[in-house]
Amino acid sequence: MKLYISADMEGIAGILTEEQTNPARGTDYARACGLMTGEVNAACEGAGSGGATSILVNDSHWNMRNIMHEQLPPAVRLIQGIGKPLSMNQGLEPSFDAAAFIGYHAPIGIRDAVLDHTYSDATIYDVRINGDRCSEARLNAAVAGHFNVPVIFLSGDQNACADARSFLPWARTVAVKEAIGRHAAASLSPMRARAEVRAGMELAVRAFQSGDAKPYGFAKPIHLELTFTSTAKADMAGLFPGTRRVDGRTLTLSDDDYMAVFNAFRAMTALGGCA
Repeated sequence: MKLYISADMEGIAGILTEEQTNPARGTDYARACGLMTGEVNAACEGAGSGGATSILVNDSHWNMRNIMHEQLPPAVRLIQGIGKPLSMNQGLEPSFDAAAFIGYHAPIGIRDAVLDHTYSDATIYDVRINGDRCSEARLNAAVAGHFNVPVIFLSGDQNACADARSFLPWARTVAVKEAIGRHAAASLSPMRARAEVRAGMELAVRAFQSGDAKPYGFAKPIHLELTFTSTAKADMAGLFPGTRRVDGRTLTLSDDDYMAVFNAFRAMTALGGCA
């Protein structure tokens, strides 16, 4: 079995603040990288025990240079670095049997969710496709679905897990912390969190053999509604061809091709970030 893992940081046990997740903001960042690496390593170990024979990990947080490769199992390949065309999904292709998301977080605007956002909390206020609020997990699961790859596992706080179960009912989820607010949570110890992730991933890979997991996708036509944190950011994002301005901060775009929509979302987010 060939497994793809996308790993973020905000959903890792013990991670609570931007000082931990942003390498430019505090001394806690190095320790946070260790916590993230520990859970990713546990996920790889569990996947191997469950029957995965090939694992590719995509470091998907911030500058995307957070995971310590030397602490992962020797056979695991790791993608790192910024400027990746598919961002958190770089490396996904039809050759993978399944995908898993480690350290993921809830979408922006969710109560009791650690560091809730969707790709950029500085630029994006809300993301909806066909009326459904989208987390990074939902957007990324649809990228995997485009390649006919089902997502079978997600770890994070309780609301990241609840979000995943709402559209990936077959996926196994592991809550490594109970969010109390945006910057507070009751976390499992690192050792316990790693044990839970390891066991959950092993079960998810074994359960995959039953064939219940399905590639996720949106009904067509795919209608993106993107609300920005300011009118200035919407002004800039509106330069992207095919958008329609529906109010001061909200743009819409429709297409039958999900990857066209996803790429438009990424480009509009980047343009909005210039304001």
